[in-house]
Amino acid sequence: MESAILIAENVSASYRKNTVLHNVNFKVNQGTLTGIIGPNGAGKSTLIKTLLDLHPRLSGSVTFFQQPFKKAKKRIGYVPQRGSVDWDFPTNALDVVTMGLYGEIGWFKFPSRKHKEKAYEALKKVGMADYADRQISQLSGGQQQRIFLARALVQNADLYFMDEPLAGVDAQTERAIMFILQELKRNGKTVMVVHHDLQTVADYFDHVLLLNRTVIGHGKTEEIFTKENIGKTYGGNMRWLIGEEEKNVVPSYH
Repeated sequence: MESAILIAENVSASYRKNTVLHNVNFKVNQGTLTGIIGPNGAGKSTLIKTLLDLHPRLSGSVTFFQQPFKKAKKRIGYVPQRGSVDWDFPTNALDVVTMGLYGEIGWFKFPSRKHKEKAYEALKKVGMADYADRQISQLSGGQQQRIFLARALVQNADLYFMDEPLAGVDAQTERAIMFILQELKRNGKTVMVVHHDLQTVADYFDHVLLLNRTVIGHGKTEEIFTKENIGKTYGGNMRWLIGEEEKNVVPSYH
């Protein structure tokens, strides 16, 4: 039996007096690629931040590799939403990626040539080596997202959290990012991705976590990503485009 590398038990969180997450429970096994799916305001970003101690928990417990986050954080990579970053900060792409190595370098030390080479290799993986010296403010949205992904990759983490890495990127960048995420999975890494496009869920993820303040369903995509469960997650705010088979039902919004 597989042992879970992430266990969340009865996790609740709030903003001011509004409960955003309520009794969230799930376990994640190694080598899975999970889409975190739910409507706007469902608590998807808050879930990641709460798991990573970036937002306080009201209750519950979280363990990574049988340890609390503080002891396991070197094994965890995080890509926040692109909109949460000050892209006007005067730095270039290579320096941003090198920041992913600060746990290895130390905060008050300068990166060595070896560290810069690691960062450059990560840029090559995401197709951004030619932009190493480019100021991040001069990059397109898709290019900025690739830089963020490279910063996470250079950490060589075992578990990655990514908050809407495909939001606002072109089709070519989306394919490139998903290829990298699927390659991470093939290499035994574990990836959890906040994702908003329901039509690509079945193609992109082998597991899903359906969330609307609490977990509606979690498990293998073919078992959990059903019309019934999606209806429970999104409520009655949807119409259904029914394909040839019941499982191919694709929801869309009014």
